[in-house]
Amino acid sequence: MSIEAINEQLLRAIGVGVALLDRETLRFQFSNDTFEEWFGKPEPQQVLSQLFPELDAKALSAALSDSGRFTAETSFKKKRRTMVIAVDFTAAGEGEERIAVLVCQNITRIRELEAMIESYSMMVERNTREIKREKEQVEKLLLNIMPRSVYEEYKTFGVVTPQMYDPVTVLMLDFAGFSEIVGSAEPGVTVSELNDIYSAFDRIGEQFGCERIKTIGDAYVTVAGLPDASPEHAISVANTAVRFIRFLERRNASHPIKWRCRIGIATGSVVGSVVGVQKYVYDVFGPAMNLARRLQEFCEPMQIMIQDRAADLLRDKFDLQSIGNREIHGFGTQPVWRLFEHTSGPARM
Repeated sequence: MSIEAINEQLLRAIGVGVALLDRETLRFQFSNDTFEEWFGKPEPQQVLSQLFPELDAKALSAALSDSGRFTAETSFKKKRRTMVIAVDFTAAGEGEERIAVLVCQNITRIRELEAMIESYSMMVERNTREIKREKEQVEKLLLNIMPRSVYEEYKTFGVVTPQMYDPVTVLMLDFAGFSEIVGSAEPGVTVSELNDIYSAFDRIGEQFGCERIKTIGDAYVTVAGLPDASPEHAISVANTAVRFIRFLERRNASHPIKWRCRIGIATGSVVGSVVGVQKYVYDVFGPAMNLARRLQEFCEPMQIMIQDRAADLLRDKFDLQSIGNREIHGFGTQPVWRLFEHTSGPARM
């Protein structure tokens, strides 16, 4: 077998199309089997532009004269399939034998793979953004039901260690006549009203450093002094309670549904922890929670009731009115006080 035949077999084996062209006229002089399999056998005197009209013949000739090399990509439609071809021209020969060696490589599959990779990358990027957005939504949801420090512990360890907080001050609020409001108003109206009111309560409580624990129907619970201890926990809750009343008074003046709340405030100890496994929630329970709930029993609408321990912490900042000793279920007989916004006058007895 001749050297020429061996070279021809090698060129065919590696799937490279080869052609020789006259550098002056760019007419085909030779082509191997692979080249002819892709593009057909060039006709006698056929020039390059007839086979590859997309190539810039002038730029090709100039590049071969300057650097002896020209590369480009072009497409070629074979039956119903479009092939993407990388073409590499190299100047060769001297004198009258000046030729250009054309090497063609089918890079259709490479470009298809690149397009697939790009599409996959875009899909991964889109999914990453969606996962990030969902993660942020989950984080926002969890931060609505537990303090950030508790959330960080839960995210890191998967569990939350029950924690005793003492002292803290608890505010427990409910609405007088809530059942009548629910029975007389459309469900959507009731939910919209509560959403508006509780959103305002959240903003007020956040302003004074209170952590809203939960809402259950018409019950709203917020606490100061957890998860971070605060020496002014009682003052924070009292300020919050006074502004809850003030907000409802202003709102009732311009809304058809009149919301009248009752607020119990108690200072003491509580335990905070995540409760539940599948449907978990951060909850606070203990003596201060129970006492704040009991104090609501002595409230008239739009009143704030506090126990003696909280009163000792608030005398210099708020006006208090004693309503005497009251029998509180589970806590025995204790002094109970009504709290007012401070008016700079003497304490009410």
